[in-house]
Amino acid sequence: MNIKATIYFFAVPLFFCILLLSCESARYDDALSPEKALESFTIAAGFTIETFASEPYIIDPVDMVFDESGNIYLIEMGDYPYKPELGEGKGKIKLLKDVDGDGKIDSVVVFAEGIQDATSLLPWDGGVIVTSAPDILYLKDTDGDGIADEREVLFTGFFENNSEAQITSLRYGVDNWIYANNNGQIGAVKFNRLQDAPAVSVGGGDFRFRLDKNLFEAESGAGQFGLAVDDWGNRFFTQNTLHIQTAPIPRRYLHRHGYLPSYSSVSNIYAHDLRVYQISEPPYWRVARSTRRQQQYDEAGLDRTEHIEGHFTGASGGTLYAADLFPESFYGNVFTAEVACNLIHRDVIVPIDEGPFFSARRDSSELEREFLASKDTWFRPVNFSVGPDGALYIIDMYRQHIETPVSIPDDLKTEMDFLYGNQYGRVYKVYPEDKTPPALASPNLRDVPTAELVDLLTRNDQWWRIQAQRLIVERQDKSIIPALEEMVHQHSDPRTRLHALYSLEGLDALTGSIVEKALDDQDAQVRRHAIVLSERYPENVRLLATKVDDPASQTAFQATLSIGQFSDEVAVAVLAKVVQQHGGDDWFRKAVLSSEAGSSVALLEMLSKARFFDQSGNDKISFLTDFAYVIGARGKLNEIQSLVRVLTKANNEDSEKLQLAYLAGLAKGVGKATFSGDQKQQMITLLEAQKKTSADVEKAVDGVVSALSQDNG
Repeated sequence: MNIKATIYFFAVPLFFCILLLSCESARYDDALSPEKALESFTIAAGFTIETFASEPYIIDPVDMVFDESGNIYLIEMGDYPYKPELGEGKGKIKLLKDVDGDGKIDSVVVFAEGIQDATSLLPWDGGVIVTSAPDILYLKDTDGDGIADEREVLFTGFFENNSEAQITSLRYGVDNWIYANNNGQIGAVKFNRLQDAPAVSVGGGDFRFRLDKNLFEAESGAGQFGLAVDDWGNRFFTQNTLHIQTAPIPRRYLHRHGYLPSYSSVSNIYAHDLRVYQISEPPYWRVARSTRRQQQYDEAGLDRTEHIEGHFTGASGGTLYAADLFPESFYGNVFTAEVACNLIHRDVIVPIDEGPFFSARRDSSELEREFLASKDTWFRPVNFSVGPDGALYIIDMYRQHIETPVSIPDDLKTEMDFLYGNQYGRVYKVYPEDKTPPALASPNLRDVPTAELVDLLTRNDQWWRIQAQRLIVERQDKSIIPALEEMVHQHSDPRTRLHALYSLEGLDALTGSIVEKALDDQDAQVRRHAIVLSERYPENVRLLATKVDDPASQTAFQATLSIGQFSDEVAVAVLAKVVQQHGGDDWFRKAVLSSEAGSSVALLEMLSKARFFDQSGNDKISFLTDFAYVIGARGKLNEIQSLVRVLTKANNEDSEKLQLAYLAGLAKGVGKATFSGDQKQQMITLLEAQKKTSADVEKAVDGVVSALSQDNG
C-alpha cells in the first residue's frame, strides 16, 4: 500500500512534466542555429546579412558600442525579465575580439560582471559609462588587461522596478550633453561627484548630463528603449507601441515657471498607421490573451481592437543610421526593432513646417514590407549599433519569450519558461551586397594628435565626428582653437561647422562674436544652435530677436524659446509678435507662455494695443484660454485685475467669445492658486460686473467664483 502510494505521488508529477513539455514543444517552435536563423530572414533588396557574433561567446545581448580605439563592448542582460537580488546580478560587459581576422567574433574578455540591470553603455575618458538602475556607473580598465578595475557610481536614484522602463539608451549629442531615456519614471537623482548638489526630480521626463562640466538635469521626453540623435541634436525615441516620438520643447524651457495648463512635451511623428508587416506566426499565448481581451472589449461595448499580430507592441532600439556605407538615401534614417513581431522597421525622417517639425514615414520601397523580417519566432532584435565601418549591427537577444511576465495571464504562464533560451545570443552585420564586407575598423583615435581630430570633424560618418568631438572635449587642448574658429566660419559642410562650434564651446573658447556670426549661417540648423548659444550673450539679444522671422520654422521656434530667457521690453515685444503670427499653433503658444515675458500682463497690453483682440478667431480663443490659466494659477491679484481690465476694453463685436475664453482659463487656473479672503472678495466683485453680457458669461463667471471658493491652501 505504501509502495503503491509512493509510485502514485511520483508518477503524477512525471506525467504532467511530460505533458507540459509536449505542449511546450507543440505550441512553441524551438531555437535555430545561427546558420539556420539566417535562412529565415527576408531583407531589403541590395543588402546582405551575416553573423558577427553568437553563442557561446555572447548570450542575452542588449547593447554594443565601438569606442574610439575600435574596442567593442557588449552588454549581456542575463537576469531579464526578472529583477536580481542586490549584488547578485548576472549582467556582464564583454570585450569582443576577432582573433583570426575573419570578421567574426571568436574570443571575449569579461570586462565587468555582476552588474544589475545593465542596459546601455557609452565610451568616455578611456572607459565606459553604463546605465544600471538605480545607478549610472563609470567603469575603466587602468592596467591594460581588458578588465575594469575602476568602478564609480556617477548618479543614483533612478526607477528600478521594471527592466523595460529604466534609465537607458546613452547617447553623446553634438551639444556635448549625454542623453538617456528615463521613460518618464519618477526618481530623485543625486550626482555623487557633487555631494552638496540637490537631487533632481526626473519624473515625467528623460535625463541628460555633462561630466566635463558636472551638470545634470531632467530632460523632456518619455523614451523607453531606443534613442536616435541626428546630426543636429534632434532626438527620436522609442516606446513600445508608439515607436518613434520627439520632444520639441526642452524641459529647461517648459518648466521656467510652474503655471502652464499642460506640460506635455512629447509628440508621435509617425505618418502611417501602426501596422507592421510580420512574416512570423504569433505565439500561442498572444493569440489566447488577445482573443480574451477582445471578448472583454466587445462585451463591454468598447470600440477597441486588440491586435494579435502585425502591429507595433514591442518596439525597441530606435537607432539613427548616419554613415556612407549604405546608399545615400539611407543617411538619417531611423531603424527600429519590433521584438514581438520579429522584424526591423525603417523610417525616413522628413522635416515639416509646423510643430513638431518632423514626420517619420515609410520609404516608397517598403510601403508593404519591412527592411528585415524573420520567420523565426526566436529572433528578438532589441537594439542596433552603427560601427566605424558604416555597417549596421543588429543585436538579437534570441529568446523564446521576451514579454514581461506581469502582462500575461497566470494560466498561460504555466506553459512558459521566461528564461528558456538564455544560453543564446547573436549580433548580425548588415551591409550592401555590392560592397566588400567591411573589415573591423581599428581607428586608434586615442593616440592621434589633437590636430588630426579636428580633421575628422569633416568626415561624412557621424560615428567619426562624434568620437573626434568627444575626445577634443576630453583633452582640453587649447592649441586647436584657431583651427576650429576657421572651420566655424569657412567650412562648406554645415555639420562640420556645427561640430567646430560645439568643440569651441567644450573648450570654453566660445565668444559672443563667434556666436553672432553663426546666427547668420546659411544653414538653418546651425542658426538654430547659434540661437541656443546666444542665450549666454545678452549683447546678441537684438539680433537674436530677429530670428523669430527665420524662414525655417524650427529655427524660428527655437528663437521663440530663447528670447523667452530674457524679460526686457524687447523680449515682450518679440513674443507679442510671435503670438500674432503663430497664436493658433499649440507648440508656438506653449513656447511663448512657458516664459515669464510671454505670460506677462505687459504682453497682453501690447497685444491689445496692436488690436489683436479686435477680431475673434480660434487663435485668439486658444491663446486667451491658456494665458488666463497661467495668470490665474500664478495667483497675483493685480495680474488678474489687469487681465479683466484689458479684455473689457477689447473693441470686438464678438467679444463674448473672448470673455468666455479667458473666464474658462481663469476658472481652471485660480483653482490651482491660494488667495486670502479679501483677495477672493475683490475678484468676485470685479467679475460680477461681467455677468451683464449674457447668460453664458454669467455661467462662466459663476465657474470662476466656484473655483475661488475652493480651499487651495
